[in-house]
Amino acid sequence: MKTGRIWAWGVVLAGAAAVSLAASVALGPVPLGPAMVWRALAAGWSGGSAGPDWVRSVVWEIRLPRAVLALLVGASLGAAGTAYQGVLRNPLADPFVLGVSSGAALAAAGGILFGGQIGFYGLFAVPVLAFFGGLLGLGAVFWLGALGDGRMRNDTLILAGVVVQSFFGAVLTLLIYTSSDRMPSVMLWLLGSLANRDPRLVWSLSPYVLVGLTALWAQARNLNVLSLGEAEAAHLGVEVVRTRLMILAAASLMTAAAVSVSGIIGFVGLVVPHVLRLLTGPDHRTLVPLSALGGGVFLLWADNAARTLIPGQEIPIGAITAFFGAPFFAYLLRRRVAK
Repeated sequence: MKTGRIWAWGVVLAGAAAVSLAASVALGPVPLGPAMVWRALAAGWSGGSAGPDWVRSVVWEIRLPRAVLALLVGASLGAAGTAYQGVLRNPLADPFVLGVSSGAALAAAGGILFGGQIGFYGLFAVPVLAFFGGLLGLGAVFWLGALGDGRMRNDTLILAGVVVQSFFGAVLTLLIYTSSDRMPSVMLWLLGSLANRDPRLVWSLSPYVLVGLTALWAQARNLNVLSLGEAEAAHLGVEVVRTRLMILAAASLMTAAAVSVSGIIGFVGLVVPHVLRLLTGPDHRTLVPLSALGGGVFLLWADNAARTLIPGQEIPIGAITAFFGAPFFAYLLRRRVAK
């Protein structure tokens, strides 16, 4: 694909992200006009006062942190899904299907419930626990999906992911319902939600997203080579085992950080990379950053739907993404079976 067309898609997605972010700040139980939002943002930056104080509070303390959080979580899941699909050469791979999300959610919920007892608790500690939980989930999938000679098959990896996801989900459900006093605070790990409006979550998530995206983009050329096959990659001078571990660790870090603040949100890392691969081509040097932008846009609008579809109530965002993602997964699975 021509470079100019790829740049055009990058500009389109960046513009869509900016428009979606602004729309997310304006939408809500009390809609805000563009002028009100702009004045509140300008007043917040300058430290001055413009318009009612409640508008400034709603924009800066509730809606803007949530919108930025949705953008970061979507970017993490979109880029991570691209990495998993590329390194495993499996179009059905994503953090949710491979059990990484459920492992991270279980560890994060455990940290919230019991972390204080061991002195390991807080906004910046929970993502670390989620990272190790995500690695545990991914390791369990590899262990279950490995054949007798140590090779991996795409179909066995997906089945192993379903098993691990179901088991961790069952343990997470049991953990939640046996901790009834703190059930509301950990229920989001099962259903997926961005309702926690603590602005500090943006700062706790940002370093993980930045490090993960930088690592994946640095390995984008190796991802292109790995997509050809392990033997071909080795002949071209790529250290296959080391490179694959680095990519999987970076993708799992981003997934775990996202899950630590939003719970299990599935199918973002499945749908977005596929759509953008069709639009821009398979080159991971452009696919990784574009999937991050696309994932952010997708999750922003999913969150908008979760907040506004039913007046006075909020739908779990995981239900919104599954509504679109599950049929897409079924379509991909059906197409692979038909080949």
